[in-house]
Amino acid sequence: MAILDSQSWQSFLSDHPEAHVLQSAAWGELKAAFGWKPVRLQTGDCGAQILFRQLPFGWTVAYIPKGPVGEGWQTLWPEIDTTCRQHRAIFLKLEPDGWEDRSKDWANLFKDFVPSSPIQPRRTVEVSLDGSEEEWLARMKQKTRYNIRLAEKKEVYIRESQDVAAFYRLIQTTGERDKFGVHNQAYYQRAYDLFSPQGACALLVAEYAGKPLAGLMVFAQGSRAWYFYGASSDLERNRMPAYLLQFHAMRWAAARGCTVYDLWGIPDVDEEELEQLFADRGDGLWGVYRFKRGYGGEIRRSVGAWDKVYQPALYRLYQLYRRRGEE
Repeated sequence: MAILDSQSWQSFLSDHPEAHVLQSAAWGELKAAFGWKPVRLQTGDCGAQILFRQLPFGWTVAYIPKGPVGEGWQTLWPEIDTTCRQHRAIFLKLEPDGWEDRSKDWANLFKDFVPSSPIQPRRTVEVSLDGSEEEWLARMKQKTRYNIRLAEKKEVYIRESQDVAAFYRLIQTTGERDKFGVHNQAYYQRAYDLFSPQGACALLVAEYAGKPLAGLMVFAQGSRAWYFYGASSDLERNRMPAYLLQFHAMRWAAARGCTVYDLWGIPDVDEEELEQLFADRGDGLWGVYRFKRGYGGEIRRSVGAWDKVYQPALYRLYQLYRRRGEE
């Protein structure tokens, strides 16, 4: 087993170009700036970036988002266990990078784990970037296609920006309006500073007459791109800036060789229920589903999350604490 630094880990990932962006060295550095400690392990062709979060009395929780990477996971588990115990982890949460509809026997892979609640959204919409832009538009819902063209006619202009402070002002407005929590400005700035120099992130802004109306941060790695953070003002909403903004994010991703654009996060219910209820619900992720469904993508559900428990009594206390905090 090797414990890798950030540069060596990124070199390992160069042999695994389809690894998820949450396993990238830059993502580990981002989380390191906000209370997590990344530890990167490699055994043969397999590796994992583990994030450790400090708890009281010297205990930690461990988390592998969208990993491990590579083949031969069985050889890596003992090394992961040793590392987690060395860091006094109460448990390890694992969220593999895989979809429920694939044939891999996930349950057998994680027979020493217990099913748990995921941290990342379990269900999403993946938009194909295959074909021409006209083919993208043809796959979209009629209203979304209309709104993209309407935004163009109403003189909405999309540009790349480096002004994270302006984006943060937009996202504060969005959070207050739609009642969801946001990171602090330093978080978005750090994300931009880490990923943008690699060409792996863009901050796109929709403007009208020089006024910012909406913005988003899009990330790319391998053949996939992800829409993680978005915001909009209360101004000129009739110009439909968010629709054109997403279309330009798709263009940005395709220009970097991506074939899939992940809209990242919709309610975790079956597609039939989504289609039955989306017109009547606007709470939680329902409002964004109404928007995201229009891009003609495929609804996908991840394989979920599992916990490997090292301290059963403390694990039960931790679960009780988390449940009380959600009440």
